[in-house]
Amino acid sequence: MHAKTVQVIWGCILLWNFYTSTSQTIYPGIKARATQRALDYGVQAGMEMIEQMVKKKNIPDLKGSESLEFLKIDYVNYNFSNIKINSFSFPNTSLTFVPGVGIKALTNHGTTNISTDWGIKSPLFQDTGGANLFLSGVYFTGIIILAQNDFGHPILKLQDCYAQVSHAHVSFSGELSVLYNSFAEPMEKPILKNLNEKLCPIITSEVEALNTNLSMIEVLTKIDNYTVLDFSLVSSPEITENYADLNLKGVFYPLENLSDPPFSPVPFVLPERNDTMLYIGISEYFLKSASFAHFTAGAFNVTLSTQEISNHLVHNSQGLGNVLSQIAEVYILSQPIMVQIMATEPPRINLLPGNFTLDIPASIMILTKSENSTVETIVSMDFVASTSVGLVILGQRLICSLSLNRFHLSLPESNHNNIEILRFENVLSSILHFGVLPLANAKLQQGLPLPNPYNISFINSEIEVLKDFLLISTDLKYESSSKQQSSFYGWDNLNLINDLWRKN
Repeated sequence: MHAKTVQVIWGCILLWNFYTSTSQTIYPGIKARATQRALDYGVQAGMEMIEQMVKKKNIPDLKGSESLEFLKIDYVNYNFSNIKINSFSFPNTSLTFVPGVGIKALTNHGTTNISTDWGIKSPLFQDTGGANLFLSGVYFTGIIILAQNDFGHPILKLQDCYAQVSHAHVSFSGELSVLYNSFAEPMEKPILKNLNEKLCPIITSEVEALNTNLSMIEVLTKIDNYTVLDFSLVSSPEITENYADLNLKGVFYPLENLSDPPFSPVPFVLPERNDTMLYIGISEYFLKSASFAHFTAGAFNVTLSTQEISNHLVHNSQGLGNVLSQIAEVYILSQPIMVQIMATEPPRINLLPGNFTLDIPASIMILTKSENSTVETIVSMDFVASTSVGLVILGQRLICSLSLNRFHLSLPESNHNNIEILRFENVLSSILHFGVLPLANAKLQQGLPLPNPYNISFINSEIEVLKDFLLISTDLKYESSSKQQSSFYGWDNLNLINDLWRKN
């Protein structure tokens, strides 16, 4: 009896642990919000995209058999092949949010002009030729459900599909076109019946094919030689009456280690706005993970030789002269020097309304190499550099730049009274201001990729610094001639680290 009780207790504990672990909320590092303005523009851009797609699409043949009672023919087997959509118009099309469900698509009074090859066969005759099929009164409605799969890929489902074509007019071409056109009208009814039965299955099949492509997208992208970025969905999109929110993981990993950082994301709320098509919220967690991942991978360690220092300071000869003269005052140099700077902790992110600062704890060593190749340390000290971060959107990337506000030296106890050591404060200031920060800003010009759909560009973009997150407001522009690769997020190198993802 006692053994059974113990087993029950352990079973309850395991179930409780399972429940708490699976029910724990995972907060996003990035939120992307599409407003009704985005859907309205999506109708316009969608028509252009669909027009390009359908002109290249292979449409299945329409086959069937009908009796022609007015000709007293028991049956006529027909086959419409090589079907091409030459033009279409859907003047009354709309996309609207259905709260908690998805996006409702509606179109009516649509028209389509289709060309096709045809063949007919009956007990009395058979023939082939060409024809044009004009469809009018095209009506479609359905709800697109937005969700995610187990790997964080977006998936789409079509619900409540209803499609109907009210009228069809067939016009035959060829030597006997006058004859065939005389009895084309009876054939239009079976064509409509066949078409209306197949429209929703065809549309559903297209959605399933799109999901196949979406499931093949890798949601990790290499940012630089140190890190990768995870933009997988952490939950299904949230749909309200006015917008849809995509919750993305938004976390950096060191290139060789896809382990989550030792801190967790916290919830943040986007402001209730609808002035632009898209809002992107970049949380402090996203930025902290970038800092931690780069620190872990050693990206913040730099060693500059005399020549490199000269190269970085060449644009400011006065600054270069000051640096070298001050070093000479402290230490009589007969050999070239090296400056080694290493971050001692991940840079600290501070986001306050209108103010983005980055505090960088680091150590600096000024070294020289003697004639026997022995490296000698001239001075070593710790410091914290406080920088302001400037932000700008260029193309599809977020560009950051650093400017030095101040720094604070932390000297060893034994050196507190060493006046010569304190002179290196000016040296350090010059090296950081004229050497290290320009080097860092040159690397930062590569920017961070922003999530954007296929062939969609950001225009009229603005960025704000709010408490605990950055807010990007932008409109969208579809570019049919864009050279972007077909990708849901529009990032490069999405399949670069498949093996690392699978191992983890």
